[in-house]
Amino acid sequence: MGDPVNVAEAVGRTLAVLGVRGVFGVVGSGNFHVTNALVAHGARFVAARHEGGAATMADAYARVSGTVAVLSVHQGPGLTNAMTGVAEAAKSRTPLVVLAGEATDVRSNFHIDQDALARAVGAVPMRISSAADAVEETVAALRTARRERRTVLLNLPLDVQAATVEPQPAPADAACPADRAAREAAGTPQGEAEAASGEGAGAPGEAVVPGEADVARLVRLLAGARRPVFVAGRGARHARHELEELAARTGALLATSAVARGLFRGSPWDLDVSGGFATPLAAELIRDADLVVGWGCALNMWTTRHGTLIGERAAVVQVDVDERAIGAHRQVALGVVGDTAATARAVTAALRPAGGAVARRDRRAPELARRIRAEGRWRDVPYADESGGGRIDPRTLTIALDDLLPVERIVAVDSGNFMGYPSMFLDVPDEQGFCFTQAFQSIGLGLATAIGAALARPDRLPVAALGDGGALMSAAELETVVRLGLPMVVVVYDDEAYGAEVHHFGPHGHSLDLVRFPPADLAAVARGHGFDAVTVTHPSELAGVAAWLNGPRDRPLLVHAKVTRDHPSWWLEEAFKGH
Repeated sequence: MGDPVNVAEAVGRTLAVLGVRGVFGVVGSGNFHVTNALVAHGARFVAARHEGGAATMADAYARVSGTVAVLSVHQGPGLTNAMTGVAEAAKSRTPLVVLAGEATDVRSNFHIDQDALARAVGAVPMRISSAADAVEETVAALRTARRERRTVLLNLPLDVQAATVEPQPAPADAACPADRAAREAAGTPQGEAEAASGEGAGAPGEAVVPGEADVARLVRLLAGARRPVFVAGRGARHARHELEELAARTGALLATSAVARGLFRGSPWDLDVSGGFATPLAAELIRDADLVVGWGCALNMWTTRHGTLIGERAAVVQVDVDERAIGAHRQVALGVVGDTAATARAVTAALRPAGGAVARRDRRAPELARRIRAEGRWRDVPYADESGGGRIDPRTLTIALDDLLPVERIVAVDSGNFMGYPSMFLDVPDEQGFCFTQAFQSIGLGLATAIGAALARPDRLPVAALGDGGALMSAAELETVVRLGLPMVVVVYDDEAYGAEVHHFGPHGHSLDLVRFPPADLAAVARGHGFDAVTVTHPSELAGVAAWLNGPRDRPLLVHAKVTRDHPSWWLEEAFKGH
């Protein structure tokens, strides 16, 4: 089996041999050896400038690649620096293994209760307890992350790391499916790889088959519905074909939560996003539904606009692999525990004996298809352009960018007053085109999200949409973008304020001095890191973006957009109802 190795080497080797390829972090003494072992055995390590950025890069990479990513950090402060990103991943049920050195001596400056820290944000704490059990415990952490879609903290006590162990083979059934970037590098078609692994991006680790009684009840509800709507969430990102087939049989219209945006792109019955980002037409049609089926979707206050998108007489069904998720945010007429693709297939199969569709298909009429084509995107909704006075309307800016940027893009959006504009006016080609790290609603994660997503989808143009607050919080990672050679477009919507607070507290007469800031030359900041940059106050100044797109793209581009700031975004007014 070879010469004995230390535990750090055994842990890194095991993870790499089992298929982990994306590793992100900041290296310190406590994670130096395990990180080097990962790299030595085939993983790619991406060094971030801050552990918080590294955590979100790993989160985004896992979401887009459809595999388990690894975050590697130093003990104590390395882990605490990463915790906002870890909390986002945990809340989003991202399959992620956090490798953290651990100082078990209470006299150490680095000593903290790392288990308690993990539990506090919803992550699963685990530990390498001995040299003899190191491989088995590493495999257990990886399995938990993959099969249960959990963020796992695997503590690596410093004294245990240094112990020696005989090399052991890792069990083949613990291996991760190859990620998208690795498949493309090898020239393997995505569909063949996903069929071989049984998993696609967003699919649960193990397909949960629904009960026959639940399938029969769902068939009856669909049979009695005249105006059904399907709302697909992240847990349905692997189930487009199955959901579209079932929707065609039942006359259902198709919508998604924000995190699954783009899933039904190209369908004539795609309403885009349900919730605060819903177009007026989507809101109208979802409210009119007599049956709403949530597929791998929480149906929380954001997706239902605090419940206002669910009609008073509408029946609600929720399909989810996690029984605890069903009914967590609203009462449902039926909860089905099952994988979304498996459930949709089972319901479709149960409909076949009856022949044809089971519901009246009044809604799927040519006139409605024409309305969806004409009104189904926010850019089709008329608005009064408020550009002027050295500032550009964010709607005008984003529509122009949508026209300029290549269709094959992947959009990552930070949090803040601005976030609805890129989320709704920048179109995406499919569910792989939108990466939305918003479960914790922290600002400052958008740039790192774009980096992780870009590494998982190197075939697409990465677009990071940030507010000025989030851009300045994450500015250290501008260097990471340049160092990695990513041809990224970073768009900063600059209102020189924490705009959400301005519009939340300003109307009540509160002083806003603490949330407004003097102008900052963000284009100069970007150039200092090695970016090309343009400042935009008028649509004509977007010519600089066109020039960059037509050039070699050998540097990333930052678009410093000075946006209008007199009014809150429409989505923000809805969001504040929950505070």
